[in-house]
Amino acid sequence: MSNDRYVSPLSERYASKEMQYIFSPDMKFSTWRRLWVALAETEMEFGLPITQEQIDEMKAHITDINYDVAKAREKEVHHDVMSHVYAYGVQCPKAKGIIHLGATSCYVGDNTDIIVMREALRLVRKKLINVLAELAKFADHYKDLPTLAFTHFQPAQPTTVGKRATLWMQEFMLDLEDLDYVLGSLKLLGSKGTTGTQASFLELFNGDQETIDKIDPMIAQKMGFRECYPVSGQTYSRKVDTRVMNVLAGIAASAHKMSNDIRLLQHLKEVEEPFEKSQIGSSAMAYKRNPMRSERIASLSRYVMVDAMNPAITSATQWFERTLDDSANKRLSIPEGFLAVDGILDLCLNVVDGLVVYEKVIEKHIMSELPFMATENIMMDAVKRGGDRQELHERIRTLSMEAGHNVKEKGLDNNLLELIAADETFGLSLEEPQDCMEPSRYVGRAKEQTESFLKNVVQPVLDANQDLLGVKADISV
Repeated sequence: MSNDRYVSPLSERYASKEMQYIFSPDMKFSTWRRLWVALAETEMEFGLPITQEQIDEMKAHITDINYDVAKAREKEVHHDVMSHVYAYGVQCPKAKGIIHLGATSCYVGDNTDIIVMREALRLVRKKLINVLAELAKFADHYKDLPTLAFTHFQPAQPTTVGKRATLWMQEFMLDLEDLDYVLGSLKLLGSKGTTGTQASFLELFNGDQETIDKIDPMIAQKMGFRECYPVSGQTYSRKVDTRVMNVLAGIAASAHKMSNDIRLLQHLKEVEEPFEKSQIGSSAMAYKRNPMRSERIASLSRYVMVDAMNPAITSATQWFERTLDDSANKRLSIPEGFLAVDGILDLCLNVVDGLVVYEKVIEKHIMSELPFMATENIMMDAVKRGGDRQELHERIRTLSMEAGHNVKEKGLDNNLLELIAADETFGLSLEEPQDCMEPSRYVGRAKEQTESFLKNVVQPVLDANQDLLGVKADISV
């Protein structure tokens, strides 16, 4: 590593080696060569004067790329594709004359971009499923642990720790549905020529329309795709990039929401993300245990959500059959969006796998608010004894304000139950309201909803993807 120039933190700190390889020069240029082989094979099979010997020579040099020759040539001609055509020809003298025959630069450039995005989406999908698997374990373990729910970040009717995790999971499940749709609908550009009309093939095959119609399907099959986009300009529609990045932005938004919840819960001391034995939380305050991983998830997620604007604007500003103002932007926005999401999902895996739940703190918080939430049950019991509901409601409102004043202004414990027991309107002893102070009575169907969601929604996905499970994240803190 050189220390005298900028290095992207996405590569150095956040993204996995696996995702970095997908966007590496080796992946890119070996895919170019695989595409040139597929084109030459197709042209040979449809009768052009190309020999199997030439094809075999090309196949023998798919991965041993002579970068030095290509770089030297690019300094002369200032064209990356033609530099690699030249370099490939140096290694394949017999096939030199038929490499890239009938194709334009976008044949290798755009088809490779689609292939690379497909591989990157597959890796994202694998990690997303593993995040769901870890969250499923967590949700199942804590499905019946009551906790305060919050609306407006104000205490509300209780839920369970596991049920809250299902809310995070449902958003990731929606992302998985979007990802599967986009992944399943990706097509190759094929080989359509400089403006998408296949004019060069009309010349090569002497106007044989039937043969030309078979070229794209044959190339798609050789590269592992079902089909090519039926029409194009010189490039595939940049709206494809928009759809891909919207999937990544959706995952980022889901991860951001989860990480924010965890950060707030860590402030409440109810839940804590993993903290290494020798980790330092603050350079000044040695006691601190900051939610650094969750903060990093939020930080990278914001980057991805904003990055999704790039392909949308690029798609909107393409002129007619092609303009080159997409190229520099694509080189940045697509790889870095994937590298960032890769880092986000690794962090999610690490955080969820090591989440610590402090049950006593959760119980303390819920018990401090439960008297307010128990008032409806208390009121109903009093009505059964002959009380007037409207009068009781007004007394509870008044006593609740008094108890709230004691808590907020005087720093005292919540004494609402004592105030109710002392009020003759209710005709209750102190022991009777205390019977209402069981948190599990107020969580509704949180446990059952969690069990149903895990069984009917999540588990079928995990069962169908057993071969992808078991990913462990290696992160740099």
